[in-house]
Amino acid sequence: MATTAREGRRGGRAARREARTAPRLRWLPVLERAVPVYQILDDERLELIHRASLDILEQVGIDFRDDEAIRLWRDAGAEVERYRVRIPGELLMDLVARNPSRFTVHARNPERSTEIGGDKVAFAPTYGSPFVYDFDHQRRYGTLADLNQFHKLAYLSPVMHNTGSVVCEPVDIAIPKRHLHITYSAIRHSDKPFMGPVTAPERAADAVRMAELVFGPEFVADHTVMISLVNCNSPLVWDETMLGALKVYARANQAVIVAPFVLAGANTPASAMGALAQLNAEALAGIAFAQLCRPGTPMIYGHFLAAVSMKSGAPMAGTPELAFMNYAIGQLARKYRLPLRSSGMLCGAKTVDAQAAYESVQTMWPVFLSGANYVMHSAGWMEAGLAASFAKFVLDAEQIEMFYRFGQGPRFDDFDEALAAVREIGPGGHYLGTEHTQSHFQTAFFMPELADNNSFEQWQADGAKDATARALETARRMLDSYEPPPLDPAIDEALQAFIREREAVLPDKME
Repeated sequence: MATTAREGRRGGRAARREARTAPRLRWLPVLERAVPVYQILDDERLELIHRASLDILEQVGIDFRDDEAIRLWRDAGAEVERYRVRIPGELLMDLVARNPSRFTVHARNPERSTEIGGDKVAFAPTYGSPFVYDFDHQRRYGTLADLNQFHKLAYLSPVMHNTGSVVCEPVDIAIPKRHLHITYSAIRHSDKPFMGPVTAPERAADAVRMAELVFGPEFVADHTVMISLVNCNSPLVWDETMLGALKVYARANQAVIVAPFVLAGANTPASAMGALAQLNAEALAGIAFAQLCRPGTPMIYGHFLAAVSMKSGAPMAGTPELAFMNYAIGQLARKYRLPLRSSGMLCGAKTVDAQAAYESVQTMWPVFLSGANYVMHSAGWMEAGLAASFAKFVLDAEQIEMFYRFGQGPRFDDFDEALAAVREIGPGGHYLGTEHTQSHFQTAFFMPELADNNSFEQWQADGAKDATARALETARRMLDSYEPPPLDPAIDEALQAFIREREAVLPDKME
């Protein structure tokens, strides 16, 4: 009897746990931040960095290695010497001021559209990893099937507001054709906004055409439906490839994150504030150039921050200096009234371990409190970006839900009821049976589903699973429950026909 009773209790616990963790499609709208941002610089030091950035652009200059870009800068009144552009401060700031301070990225499901800027915070998954840690937690090159799975997880994760793009590289697809399948996967497997390719201007143009097939050319001409990402080749170089993609998207009124790629100490001075002055100059120059292409086109002040270990040369995440820089960048973006992109759950870890957790959260806190509006790499980032992990994707997504809850600020809606419960119970009692507890226990406190807070004995009885095992089980359940969002069959066929048409004229190179 005792054994039967124990098994019955375990069965009951298992059933409750299954019900608690059963996947369900939820959607959290873009966060309206209700907590204050952190300001690490006083006005004098903020102005010092601002003036230093203007001096860099006016005196040292920045390379725009693109013939059309040079013509546009010369016509605008900048000093041009071959590809070196020296931009007067007044011209620079006049152009930057044309950038909208907030805008909407429209999704094919209007309920999933996201506002960028102001006090809004949107989260997006990791980006650009050639490797994956798969469902056996083995490291290997990514495939299109992996990318499809990541896009489905982004759709199913309530706090991911963007499907992303190249969450992992589908290396089984020829490089010249890869962007078509990446973009189609993001459109087909999710109805949230997505990101476009930037590896060539022709590929950016293909993505714009695919967006037109989904939304209609007229709608795309007047509305932003994509966010894309271009990186400055630091120090102080905007190269032809990135500028080519930027021009395509800017002229199509599609948002671009203009992001210096900082490896502090390697492609910037070995100084947090010195690196910041250079980063700021690079970002402002890129945003200003976009306004030469189309005034009022929506650009996002972006950056990627890592510090280089002087022991190994490897990038590091979650260090104090990077926190200082994130806070200061937030102040600069607000000074210029620009939407801000940052990078969230970064780590250098090779497995989902304490290093992965510590570095990710140490990165995310200053990013969140800096006032970032669009947070990339919020789920799945591993190994300094070289790999995307299914386990870490769902673990990170739950952590981001906790940041989301924190960002909503403290609640007082049931304060009077709670005080009434205190009067009801008085000294020495407990609150488990009160009406207030019964009506609020499911919403009063965030209850992580992936963390195991049971006793040691219960943890053992449940299989002694670590966080990675629990996360992979959750990811599998989510994917098993996946149902594709509706897509008009005529639009789907038009997209596939366009892919076939483009593939017919593109080479099959794998390098």
